[in-house]
Amino acid sequence: MLQRDRIRDVRWLIAGRNLVTLRPVRMSAALCDAIQQPKRVIRAMQIETARQQMIYHQVRPWDVSDSRVLDTLARVRRENFVPDDFRALAFADAEIPLPCGQSMLKPVIEGRLLQGLDACEDHRALVVGTGSGFTSACVAQLAEQVVSIDIHRELIAHAAQRLADEHIHNVELQEADFVSFQPTGLFDRILITGSMPFFDERLPEWLKPGGKLVMIAGEAPAMDALLVTRTEDTYTRTKLFETVVQRLEHVPGPAGFTF
Repeated sequence: MLQRDRIRDVRWLIAGRNLVTLRPVRMSAALCDAIQQPKRVIRAMQIETARQQMIYHQVRPWDVSDSRVLDTLARVRRENFVPDDFRALAFADAEIPLPCGQSMLKPVIEGRLLQGLDACEDHRALVVGTGSGFTSACVAQLAEQVVSIDIHRELIAHAAQRLADEHIHNVELQEADFVSFQPTGLFDRILITGSMPFFDERLPEWLKPGGKLVMIAGEAPAMDALLVTRTEDTYTRTKLFETVVQRLEHVPGPAGFTF
């Protein structure tokens, strides 16, 4: 017998003086799955540990104390909205690149914006800047209905698939440019995920009386996250925190600054 055949086909078991030839055993799909199962369990545990570290070592220390927001960040699987090449960074304190030159917000920024939004289960909400779809998925856990718009068709398609995979069905995705967007109906809550150098006076008109808008205004290196609350005939603005995020596309530049 050739040496390579001995290696491939024969196993020798010495029992006393007897030599027993053992043929290789074919593993069934079920057996292969059983062998792989512990690896999947360990990986799932690692992901959950990383998620909890993100929540309790990044987001919560950054003044995010709303239990509904923290629970939402624990339930929505952020890693499934991250592009495959960057899944290892899903829970990192960093912006994650997306197609079309866009990026995901840092978890701490998402947490603060969601807390400022204060969405409730009977609210209709608008998200401007769908991106990966993760922020819209989080708002969908807090509100009854979400309309989410983005200028990039590729991002809308990506978000639609991820939302479907996560069985989130109360988000209506629209390919639209914020600059020319005209909503049908008013909203209880509006969240704008990109920055703009000026305050768009149309925004309070899109809110129901008592409605709230969370947005980021200004220019780098100092931008302000703002909470805008509409009353019956006017609105108020409150500064939430300072940050720097990517600007919404097509919004007028500094020449149109009216703050």
